[in-house]
Amino acid sequence: MDDGSDIGATHRPGRDDGRKDQTLAFFDGLPVETDFARLADPAVYHPLPEGWLVGLADIERSTEAIGEGRYKAVNTVAAAVIAAVANRIGGGDFPFVFAGDGASFALPPDHAAVAREALTGVAGWARDAFGFHLRTALLSVETIRERGREVSVARFAASPDVAYTMFSGGGVAFAEARMKAGEYRLDPAAGDAARPDLTGLSCRFSPIEARHGVILSLIAFPAETVAPARFSAVAGDILALAATAADAGRPVPEEGPKQRWPTAGLMLEARTAAARVGRALWLSTVIVAIRSLLAHLTFVLGLRVGGFEPARYRSQLVRNTDFRKFDDGLRLTLDCSDAVADAIAERLARAEADGIVHAGLHRQSAALMTCFVPTASRSDHVHFVDGAMGGYAAAAAMALKKRGREAVAG
Repeated sequence: MDDGSDIGATHRPGRDDGRKDQTLAFFDGLPVETDFARLADPAVYHPLPEGWLVGLADIERSTEAIGEGRYKAVNTVAAAVIAAVANRIGGGDFPFVFAGDGASFALPPDHAAVAREALTGVAGWARDAFGFHLRTALLSVETIRERGREVSVARFAASPDVAYTMFSGGGVAFAEARMKAGEYRLDPAAGDAARPDLTGLSCRFSPIEARHGVILSLIAFPAETVAPARFSAVAGDILALAATAADAGRPVPEEGPKQRWPTAGLMLEARTAAARVGRALWLSTVIVAIRSLLAHLTFVLGLRVGGFEPARYRSQLVRNTDFRKFDDGLRLTLDCSDAVADAIAERLARAEADGIVHAGLHRQSAALMTCFVPTASRSDHVHFVDGAMGGYAAAAAMALKKRGREAVAG
């Protein structure tokens, strides 16, 4: 009964189903922060162990695809990277972050084959299903540290049921820049290898209209030579301003996003289902249409099906949503008033003038949700939120333009 999906580095507090991956014991043992503002402090982050690998993916020319109105497709492909890894691990928790038009994750060295096959498989599928060029890369933390950067992680409990991973140290941003420059790149898979397991990935919810004025997508990167404490102070100010917005800026309403049938993401979901089994697209479309209709009726009628309760699922969905994160910088998707958005823009402008950050802001009228729900009867489903008309990709394009070539130096 999957419904919509969002993915980030997620730990599932309280779950013990006997499937924990002992090689991920480092990650499982990290403390879980409950105050998001604390994540602006570098001291709460923990360096990845030696030998761990960092995987990255980014859709080339995503701003062009977004300009063509392909927002949902861009978000779906980005989330597919996380879904493919999660399904290969089979229930283990691992660090990852959703970036709108790409994703990053980390795995221990004995999962190198899983990481490589997931990245190349999704890249091949994205090419065949959507015509996207998904850049992917895989490199060790030692390689990153040799270039003077670090990869550290922290966990934040978005709810009692799910926590998301945050990255710090500049290593992921450095690796992404080098990938875009052509280093460490992987070739997309072909044939059967380009059929990743994307079970649980969907995007059935309608766009979420702004309730308080505007959906604000924000990205702020620290300047290359700035002291971490100065960036943390700016991030703290931004979070304090965001906290003044209604519902702390959360873009998903208390009752959850609207559902309609047929769903706006029906063909996207059909393509993800077809990828898994190599089924003809027309047949996959029919099967997904029937399945999504049954799910829609379940929600409309409030029917309990086995262990699945629509009302409980909706309340969990709202709490589990990933709308704020640290990913070697600050990323936010906020529903706020124009006055709050203006105050945030003014604070960032002062920080840019002081040489502390490179930032990008993008305003739009709605947000999108992409969901990863392996088992809807469990409470650890995760939901990514991005702006519906450019979102993180548009904000990042603005930030990187200001950042210039600074990010790829080294």
